[in-house]
Amino acid sequence: MIEKKINRRTALRNFLFIAGGSLILPACFRESGKASIALSNITVSEKDEELLAALVETLIPATDTPGGRELLLHLFVLKMVDDCHNPDEQRAFSEGLSSFAGWSVRELGGDYADADQERRLALLSRVEESGNGAIKQFMGITKRRTIQGYMNSQYVMTNLVKYELIPGRYNGYAAAT
Repeated sequence: MIEKKINRRTALRNFLFIAGGSLILPACFRESGKASIALSNITVSEKDEELLAALVETLIPATDTPGGRELLLHLFVLKMVDDCHNPDEQRAFSEGLSSFAGWSVRELGGDYADADQERRLALLSRVEESGNGAIKQFMGITKRRTIQGYMNSQYVMTNLVKYELIPGRYNGYAAAT
């Protein structure tokens, strides 16, 4: 019988492989069809999350700055609705999301996420004409939370907003009056 000695480096390397694998393994067993974040008050499917991501990307498209999808604003909208809105608004948001999904399929002849940017914008301009109050309320909440998420995102706060430390600049003219 040949005796093989294992040195400390090999043992440590093997241990790190096992530990890393055990950390990655739960991500492989994600339930398909569920939202990617934990929500306690509203129920959103993976398809609804994708629709909301496409909608947020339409509201804030990627140009030389990151767009809504890249900044994960759809997750911000979901979390804010789940945590900060009352149950009536949460129910209206969920009903409006499902109504918007059906309405967009009827109007576009396919999924909203599959349409190009011009057709999406044309559809959003006709939301008021839809005659569906749930869709209007859903769009109002989504727009407000998308803008809030964008303006408070790390990208905007570090790259676009110029911050002056307190007390700021001295303005002699303003102090004299």
